[in-house]
Amino acid sequence: MEVSVTALEGPPAARLPLELVERKGLGHPDTICDALAEGLSVALSRFYLERFGVILHHNVDKGLLWGGAAQSRFGGGEILQPVEIFLAGRASAEARGVKVPVEAIAIETSRRWLKENLRFLDPERHVRIHPLMRPTSSDLTSLFAQHGSGSPLANDTSFGVGFAPLDTLETVVLAVERRLNDAETKAAHPEIGEDVKVMGARRGTAIRLTVACALVDRCVADLHDYFAKKDSIRALALAAAQDYTCGSVEVEVNTADGAAAESVYLTVTGTSAEAGDDGEVGRGNRVNGLITPYRPMSLEAAAGKNPISHVGKLYNILAQRIAAALVGEIDGAEEAYCYLLSRIGRPIDQPQVADVKVRLKDSGALASLEPRIEQITRSHLAQAVSLWRESIARSAPLW
Repeated sequence: MEVSVTALEGPPAARLPLELVERKGLGHPDTICDALAEGLSVALSRFYLERFGVILHHNVDKGLLWGGAAQSRFGGGEILQPVEIFLAGRASAEARGVKVPVEAIAIETSRRWLKENLRFLDPERHVRIHPLMRPTSSDLTSLFAQHGSGSPLANDTSFGVGFAPLDTLETVVLAVERRLNDAETKAAHPEIGEDVKVMGARRGTAIRLTVACALVDRCVADLHDYFAKKDSIRALALAAAQDYTCGSVEVEVNTADGAAAESVYLTVTGTSAEAGDDGEVGRGNRVNGLITPYRPMSLEAAAGKNPISHVGKLYNILAQRIAAALVGEIDGAEEAYCYLLSRIGRPIDQPQVADVKVRLKDSGALASLEPRIEQITRSHLAQAVSLWRESIARSAPLW
């Protein structure tokens, strides 16, 4: 395996005249789909390990949330039609004569996540879960069971990308959503629903944030109270942003609101999934928690893929970690990009392409630093074979 090490050329995203960054928060329909798909993969992996001593083949990375219908009103509304969630994919349903209750696992784990993360959504009354898993194909089952030089063989030909560090706009967008969705904020402001989306635009040094935040109707008395609470949300978002930048920041919240009660962003459950929006796995945040069109990105859906051999998950995590390690461990490294490409049937720790680009304070030092850069890259790639442990421990965030 050859590691390509070159200089990262062109202006950094942070120095471009214009930059856009987005984050879809915890209760966004796309994030819900990612969370449920990954939760199912983790639950299946744990069941397989407990019963069979190994993780069996599965990829449950296809999911659709079909939004319901609701009638929100100040003081508390009602759900008229439930949210429908379809979890689809392939999973080993039997081994050694033991049947795996794939559908029951899907329903149980999904309801548990919804209950633990969406305060006002009742997973029994407000949601229907539809598990649509079929057995894995024989060729992929056979490939999954093989190992090359002790390493699992790649389940797909796919690429992963990563970059580091986050720039100011990226850091601000991430921080604002996390502040609005953290436990302390929710305790003080229960009206803030989990469906928070932050879109950031930077022009020069000035940042403009557009926040879409679902307000919970039972926590809002009337239209006057709604706008007062919206002002509080704006202040919270602005304070979170100013913790990470000294530049100009403008924040607007729920900009589609009108002047009448029926034209404001009021929800029964704190998520637009109840009536206003639908969702899919892979349409939301990348593994670094952001959507960054001015940076390299993969469209691969990491959530729900098996953690043993599916590079659509593993390589996106590893590329991000390699880039971060290069910036953290190489003297003078200001920025790093990493691109990894697999080849189906080849060992996962031996990508067919490992392309690393580094921006150094001293551009002339690249040649002398190349052996160290390659060493760091190879050491992280070697961890591909054990990354599944972090996956099932839920210590490798994917959104």
